[in-house]
Amino acid sequence: MIVWRPEDDPNIRPPLQEGQVYRPDILNVIETSIDGLGGELRALSLDIHDHPELKFEEKYAHDAYTAFIEKHGFIVTRNHHLETAWVATYTHGQGGRVLGINSEMDALPGIGHACGHNLIGISGVAVALAAKSAMERLNIDGKVVLLGTPAEEGGFGKIMLYEKGAYAEMDVCLMCHPTPGPRHSISLTSSLALSYITVEYHGHTAHAGLSPWEGQNALDAAVLAYNNISLLRQQIKPTHRVHGIFGGKDWAPNIIPDHAIMQWLVRAPTTLEMEDTRRRVTACFEAAALASGCKVQITVTATLNEITQNKALGDELSDVVLKRYGAIDYEWGIKSASTDFGNISYLMPGLHPGFSIPTIPDGGNHTPGFTGAARSEVAHDACFVVSKALAAVGMRVLTDEAFLQKVKDTFEEDKKLRV
Repeated sequence: MIVWRPEDDPNIRPPLQEGQVYRPDILNVIETSIDGLGGELRALSLDIHDHPELKFEEKYAHDAYTAFIEKHGFIVTRNHHLETAWVATYTHGQGGRVLGINSEMDALPGIGHACGHNLIGISGVAVALAAKSAMERLNIDGKVVLLGTPAEEGGFGKIMLYEKGAYAEMDVCLMCHPTPGPRHSISLTSSLALSYITVEYHGHTAHAGLSPWEGQNALDAAVLAYNNISLLRQQIKPTHRVHGIFGGKDWAPNIIPDHAIMQWLVRAPTTLEMEDTRRRVTACFEAAALASGCKVQITVTATLNEITQNKALGDELSDVVLKRYGAIDYEWGIKSASTDFGNISYLMPGLHPGFSIPTIPDGGNHTPGFTGAARSEVAHDACFVVSKALAAVGMRVLTDEAFLQKVKDTFEEDKKLRV
């Protein structure tokens, strides 16, 4: 399919399917709410985009989001379990179910919001505010919990928040992510499971000219490990990824290096496949230690699961999108990237669609080109569309007991398939 480019006419849309969506009265309130907030949400997004902050440093974003959502009638808890995390809640009536939503905040070193977390952040706010409007207007009981989650980019913020109980009362959790893709498409692809590995080689220094035989070269060990994995890639599946870097300190060309450290990432479509490839990668590290005479320390620092898109939630999203907004895609999204939301989707029913925005060639996620794409007017319009669809899914969770039971049953069935 053709990727959406900035020069493409955004008014050309895919043909829609005929038929009614669930509770059109709810969706009408959602659309009116988000359309009415569009200017404010766009200004909030650009403000965040203009103040990029790295993982666990999202103090400006924390303050901007909490002030905004509090102004719109939510009860806000700042510094929620983590310094830059926050939670905003709204309750209507007595009892009812709990809709969970995530807003991400962090940016990337050197290239700012090159993963579009400014759009993810305002989408969470839009879904929460639209749900609140529908609950008030149509007298729907329930609770909305919007969680501001720091440090998606390598900090595992959602996992930390889950372990501290921040997701405990949610029945489901929803969020979205911008990516390249076909025009006006929303993606239900998964992501790759991921393992972070730190490898340290310890050798022995020696004078590199006078007596090199007295040394054990940790740099050689790192180079060997790197080359071992380069050869291994020929024998791993094309859907798997292994990539890493290495470095050290106090290195000089006339000293045999006695220390080297490597950071590696191993990815695969499922956690079980990733673990299998990780075992093969570990053998490469160990072989390099043996050949160089160095000692090796291998530490698995974190594991991210692949996203399990809850099929019941995904089917409802598809129904809304195909009948009201655009196309559903199963090829793009973040299928070759990874996210800590994958772990959340392993622990509770979750949905994490991607949504396409116009991008330049070679300007996908984690590039300066995507930084520019994430602030365009058309990208914000696409963000509002997926937010409307997610809000509709969330409101069905709050209003349709049989649907929520189907969501929960689907989640339990998915868990059995992982074994």
